[in-house]
Amino acid sequence: MYRYCAIIPTYNNAGTVAHVAERVLAVCPDVFVVDDGSTDGTSLDGLSVTVIRHDCNRGKGCALKTGFKAARAAGFTHAITIDADGQHFPEDIPVLMSASEENPMDFIIGMRNLTSENMPRRNTFANRFSNFWFRLQTAQELEDTQSGFRIYPLQGLHWLGLVTSRYESELELMVFAAWHGVRMKGVPVRVWYAPEGERVSHFRPFRDFFRISVLNTVLCIGALTVGLPLALWRRIKG
Repeated sequence: MYRYCAIIPTYNNAGTVAHVAERVLAVCPDVFVVDDGSTDGTSLDGLSVTVIRHDCNRGKGCALKTGFKAARAAGFTHAITIDADGQHFPEDIPVLMSASEENPMDFIIGMRNLTSENMPRRNTFANRFSNFWFRLQTAQELEDTQSGFRIYPLQGLHWLGLVTSRYESELELMVFAAWHGVRMKGVPVRVWYAPEGERVSHFRPFRDFFRISVLNTVLCIGALTVGLPLALWRRIKG
């Protein structure tokens, strides 16, 4: 029997995270909120969620790993991840769960419409850039490799100790899983971005883009030396 929980990583999303968590609870009763060292008075008082707090900001990758470990320890088999900024619609969780229940060992990725109103232009470029490298590194096609709205089969997570601490961690999780034969399945979901000036973003364009570029270089080397040979070996063994 499969057990699903939700994980909401958050950092300084005091204006949105409680509302997101409340909407998630309406469709998934088991929710972990990982507060990654918020300094803005983030509060989830009165909500039936499990809050795990980092004493300082460690990055989204660390927040996800903390959530995954807590979910595993509590006996859950699958983790739904959703961002705390309100861009995703928690009401779409049943759509992702339906796809997961049909193929429980697949990674289910909520595919955003990248032409949606208020979609930041840099997000569209960064996603296409990431999609290209993901296809090169895994030989799998995926239209939205940067969506944080996903379902992970916890058994399908590999090499968590190697996953880096920040935004690029979500790409690594998919690449490492793909190298071990896990399939990625995209499911269309809705998305909403707050108008410019109201949007809370911790993405640092130059520094984070540089980190992602370095990571993709390393992953391409890993694909040639580890990932693709592993895939070939699995195919030979049938």
